[in-house]
Amino acid sequence: MLLAVDIGNTNTTFGLAKNGRIVRAFNIRTNTYTSKGLKAKIGSFISDTVICSVVPEATRKLKQDLLALTGRKPYIIGKDIKVPIKNLYRKPKQVGQDRLVNAYAAANLYGVPLIAIDFGTAVTFDIISAKKEYLGGMILPGLKISLEALNQRTALLPKIKLEEPESFIGKDTKNSMLSGIVYGFGSLTDELITRIRKVIGRNAIAIATGGNTELISKYCQKINKIDRDLTLKGLSMLYPFKRSNSSSKLNLSSVK
Repeated sequence: MLLAVDIGNTNTTFGLAKNGRIVRAFNIRTNTYTSKGLKAKIGSFISDTVICSVVPEATRKLKQDLLALTGRKPYIIGKDIKVPIKNLYRKPKQVGQDRLVNAYAAANLYGVPLIAIDFGTAVTFDIISAKKEYLGGMILPGLKISLEALNQRTALLPKIKLEEPESFIGKDTKNSMLSGIVYGFGSLTDELITRIRKVIGRNAIAIATGGNTELISKYCQKINKIDRDLTLKGLSMLYPFKRSNSSSKLNLSSVK
């Protein structure tokens, strides 16, 4: 069975894939990850691992742990596996590999032109043309980061948990903050989708993924599809593109 891993700034998401299908997925907070916790969840039936990461230090630790647990060297997106999509970014290497994975997966699963939106620690919009070209996109602070900034950069606004607001017009400070963030991001998302469609085609599909998708999608009108496992599906789809590497199998006794 293939282990697909998406290392993000807040959570690391693991997916067990069989025959290209995600059969089980779970999250571990990136800053509290331990090899013991991982071993308890994945058991000993992993044939290979493919990793996409935006946290280099977490990648190094997980690679070491997976070598010890499975005896096999993980494949890293961007290094061992190149995402086969035409990247039209001015400086292609600046694009996060997770964004390319989402773009590739969404384009192949749902068709093009396409807008892939990831509501994670940051909110990213990735735009794919009718020719399956990665055109670029937008990066915004995520919902939780925005709430944290209000608390940290003001004298009187409290630290609160991200959740649904009680009403559109907040009747207290907490719900005024929640309404501003949740309804604000919902409106922002709809307006950006509308404006992007004017550029790439009014039939462009909007796909949403990421940890805060279920919450924010209730306040959007323009999102066509929610796919919480989009990145994991993309990693599973990209696994066949792995480079031949005779060192992928290692003797467990050589792993330190």
